[in-house]
This record gives sequence, structure tokens and C-alpha cells, in this order.
Amino acid sequence: MRILITGSNGLLGQKIVDQLNNSSTTFLATSKGENRNPLCADANYQQMDISNVVEIEAIFNQFNPTHVIHTAAMTNVDQCEQQPDECNRINYESVQLLFEASIKYNTHFQLLSTDFVFDGEKGNYKEDDLVNPLSVYALSKVNAEQLLNASSNTNWSIVRTIIVYGTANNLSRSNIVYWAKDALEKEQELAIIDDQFRAPTWASDLAWACIRICELSKIGIFHISGPTTFSVYEIVEKIAHYFNLSTKKLTKSNSLNLNQPAKRPPKTGFDISKAKTELGYNPKTLEETFSIL
Repeated sequence: MRILITGSNGLLGQKIVDQLNNSSTTFLATSKGENRNPLCADANYQQMDISNVVEIEAIFNQFNPTHVIHTAAMTNVDQCEQQPDECNRINYESVQLLFEASIKYNTHFQLLSTDFVFDGEKGNYKEDDLVNPLSVYALSKVNAEQLLNASSNTNWSIVRTIIVYGTANNLSRSNIVYWAKDALEKEQELAIIDDQFRAPTWASDLAWACIRICELSKIGIFHISGPTTFSVYEIVEKIAHYFNLSTKKLTKSNSLNLNQPAKRPPKTGFDISKAKTELGYNPKTLEETFSIL
């Protein structure tokens, strides 16, 4: 295998690099800016703008990947709502460019997607459940998925996931576990919503699944998440209890109080039985990951 990674400076991208570093797989890590991951050798890194067709063609021609794991995306949901054209450019048009290059070079294309493609009315979603996006961000991901689904080329996979968390170097954004732990340690006032439910996903588990799909030459959609769905409030509460942090300044709130530009699905969570059966996926529980933060 020769794996091309986009968004390698991000949390998931760094975890994929970490795991490939410990294997015999040849890989090329790419992001738009300089390499921010000290664990990624400069020889394994090149800058690539996923919206620049000339740069994409040059990288594909030079590296000739057998697989692309496309983690790069605009993921700030409210920013996407406020900048729909930019969101569409990054999350849809760039996928189109990368997928076209993948077809040209006979490369397996793997797209990272999200639980937000669903409206959150049902929860515990399976891969073949109907999508119903509620936000600009969600729609951009649905459109990207449909681009693959509509193609006569079937050499692709879609990995949907939920609230990815973990440690990495020089990240541009935090994630819920680290944000909450830091706020609880500082005894900040925290009003946390209890009417949105998610299955938080350990980044290393997700990276393993992405690579495993490539190793097994799997195609189609896979739901990859943590094993249990909690309210956001429950997640923060579990962090407090595990690290013996006070919950005196932790209160419950609801989504309406946040007044966020983008609408979120109230309850997602995945049925991950397909990933368990076909990939051997066995994700860690939330508490298990706390011990290795």
C-alpha cells in the first residue's frame, strides 16, 4: 500500500501517521501549511492545498498512491453556517477534485464524514439509514457522499464518525474531553447541554479503522464511533468523576440557550456492528481512554 493522507496536521491525521510509522506501509502526509507533527518525518510530508487541482495532480503523479485517506475538512459547524461558499469549496468541491484524481490513478478514495448527515430523530444509526442534513456543514458532507455514491467508480469508502477526541501536537482546535477537563480543573462555571446525545470516538480507534479498511480493500460506508452514546452533560460529568474534579460549578443547560447559528441533530450514535464484523473493530470505552490521556 501507498497511502496519501490529507489533513495530516489534524488530530485524526496525526494518529494515522503515528500508526503508519509503526508499520511497513509507505505513506505521504499532506496539509495546506507546514508540517506541525514532530512525529512525521519531513521525508514523509508535503504541502498540498486540497482545492488546488495543479497541486493535487503533482502529488498524485509523484507519489502514485494506492489509497487516499481524506481527513481534511472545514469542521467548525457554526463557521460553515456563516460561510456556506467556503464550506462548499472545502467540503464538496475539493472532494470532487481528489476523487477525480483517484479515479484517474486507480486509487481507493476514503472520505471522512459525520453523524451530522442524520437529523437526530432516531439515534443508533446504521449505514443504510436515510440522511437528512440540518446544517450547511451537514449538507456539504451529504453532497460529498452522494458524489461518491453516484459514480460508476466503486473504489471508495466513506467513514462516518462522531466527536473525535485524543492528544496530538500543535492542534488548531481542542476537543471536548480536553476542553472540559481543563475547564473543570480551573473550576470554571460550566453550563453543559443535556439534550444532545453523541458517542465520542477515540482518535486512535478511528485511525485504526481507516487504515484497516484500506488493508482489507473494503468499499462502501462504515460507521466508526465509540461504543456508547451519552448526553454531552454525561460526558463532562464522567470526566469530572474519573479525575476527581468538582462538579459544583457544573450545571445542565439545553441547546436553545446556546443560540448557535447551525442546528445540530439531537441524538445520533451509531450501530457499529458492521465495523465489528467486517473490520474487527473493537473501540475503547470512554473510561478506558481516560487512563491514557
